Amino acid sequence: MNRRDFSIQALSTVGLTLALPGLSLAQGAPVEGTNYVKLSQRAPTSAPAGKVEVVEFFWYGCPHCNHFEPYLAAWLAKLPADVSFRRVPVAFRENPFGIHQRMYFAVEAMGLLNTLHPKIFRAIHEDQLKLDKPELIQDFVAKQGVDAAKFMATMESFGVKTKANQARALADAYKIDGVPALGIAGQFFTNVGLNGNEKNTLATVDYLVNRARTGR
Repeated sequence: MNRRDFSIQALSTVGLTLALPGLSLAQGAPVEGTNYVKLSQRAPTSAPAGKVEVVEFFWYGCPHCNHFEPYLAAWLAKLPADVSFRRVPVAFRENPFGIHQRMYFAVEAMGLLNTLHPKIFRAIHEDQLKLDKPELIQDFVAKQGVDAAKFMATMESFGVKTKANQARALADAYKIDGVPALGIAGQFFTNVGLNGNEKNTLATVDYLVNRARTGR
């Protein structure tokens, strides 16, 4: 779903990107304009020299992002040494995107990605916790054994707000209007809607990583 189509009711029932039929990658290599888009102007990257950056754009409240997580985890388990991966939460507007965005960056800043990141997805999509208000987030993290006061202070810190501003600028550079979506090397963009399913999407990412490696 395009972000222009959001309504308060839609946010509670659907995600941001509908899975549309795409080319089966069994038929051949991914096709520009069908399975991925090449950016007309490069987006900024932060990967170390010699590494190809892959960015996942997501939103905690998106059911498609939640569904994508196990496929992404399996892909990350085999991540080549020359690929640098990072997640970037989107914020199409302040509520509920903005608070979820700051929540992610607080999790990251406190070194809790491995433990708390998947629990947030489960809390929202399995336990039906919206986690869209400070008091709800504070109660949730406290129940996970996290110092809630420190977490909430981190969410409102200068560092987290700076990360949020940078995330919004990067999403604009990639022209992200739905999630989950992936940016590769500041040059390419793809998503599940362009590829038909999660496996094809990650196969397209692999193809684009290889293109970035070889400078094509």
